[in-house]
Amino acid sequence: MTQNSHFDVIVIGGGHAGCEAASAAARTGASTALLTHKTATIGEMSCNPAIGGLGKGHLVREIDALDGLMARVADRSGIQFRMLNRSKGPAVWGPRAQIDRALYRNAMQEEILNHDNLTIIEDSADDIVEAAGRVAGVVCGSGQTYSAEAVVLTTGTFLNGLIHRGKERIQAGRAGEAPSIALADRLYAMNLPIGRLKTGTPARLDGRTIAWDKLEQQPADETPIPFSYMTTAIEVPQIACGITFTNPAVHGEIALNLQRSAVYSGAIAGKGPRYCPSIEDKVHRFADKDRHQIFLEPEGLEDHTVYPNGISTSLPKDVQDAFIRKIGGLENAKILQYGYAIEYDYVDPRALDHHLEVKLLPGLYLAGQINGTTGYEEAGAQGLMAGLNAARRVCGLTGITFDRAEAYIGVLIDDLVTRGVTEPYRMFTSRAEYRLSLRSDNADQRLTEKGIALGLVGPERAKLFHVKQQALTAGRNLLKSLSLTPNAAAKRGWSVNQDGQRRSAWAYLAYPKIEFEDLDGVFPALSDLSSETRSQLAIEAIYAGYIERQSADIESLRRDEALLIPDGLDYAAIGGLSNEVRMKLETIRPRTLGQASRIEGVTPGALTALLAHVRRRGDKQRTA
Repeated sequence: MTQNSHFDVIVIGGGHAGCEAASAAARTGASTALLTHKTATIGEMSCNPAIGGLGKGHLVREIDALDGLMARVADRSGIQFRMLNRSKGPAVWGPRAQIDRALYRNAMQEEILNHDNLTIIEDSADDIVEAAGRVAGVVCGSGQTYSAEAVVLTTGTFLNGLIHRGKERIQAGRAGEAPSIALADRLYAMNLPIGRLKTGTPARLDGRTIAWDKLEQQPADETPIPFSYMTTAIEVPQIACGITFTNPAVHGEIALNLQRSAVYSGAIAGKGPRYCPSIEDKVHRFADKDRHQIFLEPEGLEDHTVYPNGISTSLPKDVQDAFIRKIGGLENAKILQYGYAIEYDYVDPRALDHHLEVKLLPGLYLAGQINGTTGYEEAGAQGLMAGLNAARRVCGLTGITFDRAEAYIGVLIDDLVTRGVTEPYRMFTSRAEYRLSLRSDNADQRLTEKGIALGLVGPERAKLFHVKQQALTAGRNLLKSLSLTPNAAAKRGWSVNQDGQRRSAWAYLAYPKIEFEDLDGVFPALSDLSSETRSQLAIEAIYAGYIERQSADIESLRRDEALLIPDGLDYAAIGGLSNEVRMKLETIRPRTLGQASRIEGVTPGALTALLAHVRRRGDKQRTA
């Protein structure tokens, strides 16, 4: 253990949010400590060993664009890469990878344990030290106190964590690990708005006892597409996953024992994730369905454990034994670990500002499941921003936010601090109004330049990024400089409007049935462009017209975001606000008119009254 007792930033928790927070703070030059119960569990994947997906994959690419860890580590440990939503447009493609749990943990620990400016402390955090109304450090379970000017809490499901399995109740942050009780009590004492949520996990199966020959197989993509812009190729062997289904016999067994589920017995008060329900939820809520899909996902190349994605449960062990063995291919499956639900405390994220800093205690930042989210990707994105902003506070710099038009990270944080959560929050592409611009393929173009300016991005990535940008600019200019008449295009079998107007190669590339290979025969100079450049420009050309039309909406958003609402504004002094709207504004304290407009129940009339009041107030101050 280090002898140093002072750091600029202390990060509590070694999960996905904690690793990204610690790395981000350290990359910007802050002396950082990562405080964790066990060094050996840093980077542990508590639930499904997978990274990415619809919406989530966009977050991973954005973390990577800012030189975060998750994408690079996933590329070193992914055993089944698939691009989801291929049948739809690139804006909603979702990169996803099944992960080797051990390879991921080892790769993440290698990154963290060898990180500049980062010290690992193996201890528990029991208390937050305050001085002069702001954070001053952390008191550990060992009695040691560490001072810091900023603290990032990334406690996952550990705050008052309670595992439920039938009538079993086990105090734990996850299976086999003690919960954070003292720290939860400290947060209650700070009068933060705290609630309970729950999540769940399925039983783990011994893959050697599964009848794989009876099951449909889902292979990896033939050419795996990495998460990280720094990865040139995936070198980890790729595998297939199995697919099976529940059936009426399974549903009957579950329905017969529904009241023995911790969820339906009334033992759990916390709300679970609507988009990832337990199998008993599915059977109860979708009684008209006679089967539900299950993906049998191996947890590693050298690990016989299989994760049956789709049957998370809090039913008792004997019921799990019974219904699992009624599933096709699992008749003789051996259960290595039984499924369970876990209930935990979270802080209403409306208690935070857009920098993820607690409004009531400057210098304290929260990231991950403590803010009511679910998923590694949402946690990692918050961790990166909390770590960055904690380090900036220490340096006396203003916090950083991304708006809803430039990053899914911006959508995520704005949704949390403006709307709060009533169930664990999960990212989807549908949550982003400007998803045509916020594609997974262009995250580096949107964010890496900003990351360089913020000191987050190292020289190697910066160099590769600038080389790529130069190639894209040259390719774009070349496409726009070459042209063809519609008559000549028609002779090549291209279906275009015969209006006599010459069109650039860039314009032709926007047509859905015209590809680079078609243009090569007309414009030989294009064949010199790399496959990576061609792929990126083809996507850009398709969306160029839509994005241009969307630019007015984006400008309107940014005008609203630029109109700041003064701190401490007296909402009682604004006429035309209902009591309900006034209470919401006083609780959330929006920082801009744009944020106020996204608060549920704030009407256009209320916004007009607020806008008029802020402008009158500003006029009075200018003339004073």
